[in-house]
Amino acid sequence: MSPSPDGSPGPRGRARRNFAGARPVMGDVARLAGVSKQTVSRVLNEHPSVRPETREAVLAAMNTLGYRPSRSARSLASGRTRMLGVISFDAARYGPASILTAINTAAQEAGYLVSSIALDTADPATVTEAVGRLAAEGADGVIAIAPQSWVGRALAETRLDLPLVVLETAPDAETPLVAGDSRTGARLATGHLLDLGHATVWHIAGPEGFSSADRRLASWRACLSEHGAPVPEPLIGDWSADSGYELGRLLARRPEVTAVFASNDQMALGLLHALYEAGRSVPGEVSVVGYDDIPEAAHLLPPLTTVRTDFTEIGTRALRLLLAGIDGHAEPPRVESLVPVELVVRRSTGPAPS
Repeated sequence: MSPSPDGSPGPRGRARRNFAGARPVMGDVARLAGVSKQTVSRVLNEHPSVRPETREAVLAAMNTLGYRPSRSARSLASGRTRMLGVISFDAARYGPASILTAINTAAQEAGYLVSSIALDTADPATVTEAVGRLAAEGADGVIAIAPQSWVGRALAETRLDLPLVVLETAPDAETPLVAGDSRTGARLATGHLLDLGHATVWHIAGPEGFSSADRRLASWRACLSEHGAPVPEPLIGDWSADSGYELGRLLARRPEVTAVFASNDQMALGLLHALYEAGRSVPGEVSVVGYDDIPEAAHLLPPLTTVRTDFTEIGTRALRLLLAGIDGHAEPPRVESLVPVELVVRRSTGPAPS
């Protein structure tokens, strides 16, 4: 803009001069775009009443000035902090870690920041404290990765007055729930081994009280019963390769064991190690199926047949449900979203030995 008659810079010149000496503020953007601060606020919060040409002018002014709206400014304008809370357990395991990455990516794309709290103690007081911290930070909503039933009960006791989405175990009949379809996955794994001619399928289960482990155990047992196959006593692991190895040493000593379904790939990895040490060939003598399809599964020797869980879809779907709840569009009474799974057949399974 040209100077005013007295030689001083016009409004747009003043905006540029302010930016040279200090960080630009919303008023500088408004002056440069020739609009009010209220209009700038509406553009920041994507209000539908702003005309396209006005929106373009405001965005161009922001770009020229290098203006970056603060979270506090957005909060004052919209009544939201655009920050989401995530509570996770067993965050080092492949599944929860992958889900957390997906939530962060989807939140960033939606213009939200994520504050996450990883817990490793199993008591309601810790969950209540974590919820309180997120509420104090001004979280607009919370996602809880709740693999164990006690987590759901602890969340119910917090009386959280924020939109909430829970993964694996819901605290009540109203809270939206997202989970991988563990029942179908276990049925696919067990049925695949029975279809190969194995008389029965042994099972290395996950820890008791974990929702996914309990569902897989129940579905494995039901599938065997439906096929009229014997139901062996399950062996309980702790999700680790070490536990799969120790339990695998027990199974390797039993010649009647020809097929094993492990509740996750890490335990299947330990099982493969134990079978190798015992001289039991896979799949010649024993067929093995895992669960989750970790990135290394295709590169084990032999490559592992497993059930693939789409952890990215679980995290993304959970975020969509949470944002719908924040916007007041949640579907009553409760959304229960099961993410489909698929059986990935590789070389660790084969026909039952004659």
